[in-house]
Amino acid sequence: MSAETKHYDVIRRPIVTEKSTLASESNAVVFEVAIDADKGSIRDAVEALFNVKVTKVNTLIQKGKRKVFRGRRGQRKDIKKAVVTLQDGAMIDVTTGL
Repeated sequence: MSAETKHYDVIRRPIVTEKSTLASESNAVVFEVAIDADKGSIRDAVEALFNVKVTKVNTLIQKGKRKVFRGRRGQRKDIKKAVVTLQDGAMIDVTTGL
């Protein structure tokens, strides 16, 4: 397994919401990451994939909602989000994709 594959396993997808778009004005980008990823591996993956300098990484775990589908109760998976703050002047365009 190469280092590139490992980085793509850490970062799943960018999260594009109204709140994350407002955060991008202050050099922050929000990603969904692997549930077992730590801040150091998230920093390394973003720096390697996008060629930018990361100053800070904040993480949170969003608990899955309880839902009813066709009369059966279930629960969505928990997801981990990472708010990555970039160095001044650096920018990631999440609309182009990885």
